[in-house]
Amino acid sequence: MQLIDGKKLAKKIREELKEEVEELNKKGIVPKLAVIMVGNDKASSVYVKNKSKACDEIGIKYEEFLKDENTTQEELIGLIQKLNNRKDINGILLQSPIPKKLDIREAFNCIDDNKDVDGFNPVNVGKLSIGEDCFISCTPYGVIKMLEAYNIDVEGKQAVIIGRSNIVGKPLIQCLLNKNATVTVCHSKTQNLKEITKQADILVAALGKTKFIKEDMVKEGAVVIDVGINRTEEGKLAGDVDFENVSKKASYITPVPGGVGPMTIAMLMYNVVKATKIANGII
Repeated sequence: MQLIDGKKLAKKIREELKEEVEELNKKGIVPKLAVIMVGNDKASSVYVKNKSKACDEIGIKYEEFLKDENTTQEELIGLIQKLNNRKDINGILLQSPIPKKLDIREAFNCIDDNKDVDGFNPVNVGKLSIGEDCFISCTPYGVIKMLEAYNIDVEGKQAVIIGRSNIVGKPLIQCLLNKNATVTVCHSKTQNLKEITKQADILVAALGKTKFIKEDMVKEGAVVIDVGINRTEEGKLAGDVDFENVSKKASYITPVPGGVGPMTIAMLMYNVVKATKIANGII
């Protein structure tokens, strides 16, 4: 079994991005990310802080827009449109979740697709589905970069994704299809789940249930990617995979923490730098 070290790979990507940003600075170009957070979700506050730290490290300017839970849909859309029109801002990120009374899909749809560094605008979702260059949702993009970095060839392989969210599962389907994998998607209504997961050469768990994937659900020698971030009763971070036992069967496996999580933020930074280059006609 080989551990896929997302923390180490993310560090390498951030170092490369820092060099790119320094080169952009020499041309008078300064990448900038705007982050909108509505409400006071504690987990979101942590994520936003981590994104801010990553920006500081790489040299990306960062501006926060913290709105209270009484913010209306009109106010949220108005803010997004202002940021769309600001030439100094290259990337816009709306941190989820937002209060339930607000329509997050409408908000994502309003973000300029050239500033949509989270890859949630339908234009980018559509481009991904037909294999065109676009902004790819950061977690699936991170998974693909991990597979590439460890020279794990997915072409012709059976890939099984557990979870069909718009943030992870659905874009990852397209990413793997674009690399010629044979993709199966499982979800809460899937029957005979174990029989399906045991066929997987590459198994991606993104369902949000602590240690749900057991050793008897995994094929010998499978590549196991654990996207889950859960809290145990003891307050420790744990993934969707029973790491201790599944790692005995896997050829490659990601840990939690230190696997997919750091890659998500690294790919967000990558997307901000890419958006900056697009805005300045460099790519």
